[in-house]
Amino acid sequence: MFELTRYDGRRRVRGSIYLSIGLSLLAAMVIWVYPSFRAEVDLDQLLSAYPEPILQVMGIQTMASLGGFLSFELYTFGWVILLGLYLAYSTAGTIADDVDRGRMDVLLAMPISRTRLVGERFAAVAVPVVVANLLPPIVVYVGAELIDEQLAAADVIAVHLFSIPYLFACAGIGLLASVVFDRAGIAQRVALGVTFALFLTESLLTGTDAEVVGAIAPMRYYDPNAILLEGSYDLAGAAILVAMTVALLVAAQLWFARADIA
Repeated sequence: MFELTRYDGRRRVRGSIYLSIGLSLLAAMVIWVYPSFRAEVDLDQLLSAYPEPILQVMGIQTMASLGGFLSFELYTFGWVILLGLYLAYSTAGTIADDVDRGRMDVLLAMPISRTRLVGERFAAVAVPVVVANLLPPIVVYVGAELIDEQLAAADVIAVHLFSIPYLFACAGIGLLASVVFDRAGIAQRVALGVTFALFLTESLLTGTDAEVVGAIAPMRYYDPNAILLEGSYDLAGAAILVAMTVALLVAAQLWFARADIA
């Protein structure tokens, strides 16, 4: 039981550790530059110089506090955009790569259903999602203490915990692309394009008459600003992301169960 999950999970461990270290280094760099940035730059004047569409797309509310600075420089850029795109891209090769390379026939010869195969391969995505969120919160909290800035430990933990359902939803987009397209390269490009298009859709339509369209974007339901600046935890949004992930997984399983594997 879960043989494929264990096999795929072990293969992802090393890369996930490197990913966690890289994100931790990014967090350390952002915290390290904050004191000099705050001392030398009029942050309110800097924000007023940004065009409103840029502020809206990047979700910038304030950079006058470490929480606001981290929300923009680290979490919006590093987690919402980069990590979300990475999970969508890497998961898009989960099924398509085996089909593309002619290995899927061997897997389907095993006494395992297609739906279970998709489910177990997707479950292995938990390794990078979880490992990527283990070291960075420690670096963020300790780094804030070292520069004499106050960040609530609960908020630092929460901003990472609430990113987990968001990242799984992004991975779900990649999984669906992986079963719809039998060429890994195409599936990965589609997953990247769709995920980034959803980010832009949510960012640009917020506050407009077409705002409801952005409800399909996972980015609507994960807001680092609300957590770090207001201490507000969107439990309903997390539940929606879980439901979105389940829907994408079921859709991928149903599609693959009926797919003709050439």
